[in-house]
Amino acid sequence: MKKVFTFIGLVSIAAFSNAQIVINEIYSGGGILGAAITNDFIELKNIGASSASLNGATLQYASSTGAFTQYNTLPNVTLAPGQTFLVQHGTDGFGGLINLINPNLIVSVLLNLDGSPAVGVGVGLALTSGKVALASNTTQVTGPTASNVLDFVGYGSANQYEGTGTAPSPTILNSITRTSGDTNNNSVDFTVTLPTPQSSGTLAVNDVNNAKRSEFIKNSLVKSDEITFGADVKDVKVYTLSGQLVKTSSIKANGTLNVAELAEGNYIVTGTINNQLVSQKILKD
Repeated sequence: MKKVFTFIGLVSIAAFSNAQIVINEIYSGGGILGAAITNDFIELKNIGASSASLNGATLQYASSTGAFTQYNTLPNVTLAPGQTFLVQHGTDGFGGLINLINPNLIVSVLLNLDGSPAVGVGVGLALTSGKVALASNTTQVTGPTASNVLDFVGYGSANQYEGTGTAPSPTILNSITRTSGDTNNNSVDFTVTLPTPQSSGTLAVNDVNNAKRSEFIKNSLVKSDEITFGADVKDVKVYTLSGQLVKTSSIKANGTLNVAELAEGNYIVTGTINNQLVSQKILKD
């Protein structure tokens, strides 16, 4: 069952009562030897009659039979009727004939539901069977009829789906694409087609979460032992790529965090800006 795409307290119910953003296309073969495209992707589309915002929304992920454990947040952008939003995911790195052109969001770090980065698992989509949910918040999705679910796609041999059956399985050459509207039945609404990723270039947000990089960390390459933040950030946490928490703090706008004690290398920094969780990779040189 689909919910009207609204956010209580964030947008007017009247303004978006006819709007609906759905999962329009899923490609999961990115970067596999012989694949059509170098990266996995999810394309969202506003199939409603009026504009709708992605503010506060998340994409959540689960294996074919597992619980939803990981997610990425979506930026505060508005889609006009018919407009698409292209989310680039991971790659196997061995193949792919075509790069995605101007994705609106590049997801390089997934988050666990406790807010920590899901390190060591990549951000590739399950190739033949899995579950993807578009949710209105960061609350764990429990199934296709959960109160925060805006759209839900179970594909392949997934144990949860909308309607009477799953969407078909993508392949390394084909995506699964919404046939037209939304009947709340994955087996009817999706078909296997050649990938047709479409982005709305004016909406480009090349960041892993809700804030632009300039509003979170100004120097992702850290050369002077100081991370500089562009906004007030609460609950800053610095993780190693193995998931070890090595530093915590809260920072004022244009403030810095000294990381002289950390070894050179890559880290993941998370924090909260305006009550929205953000994250970014840094390299300490």
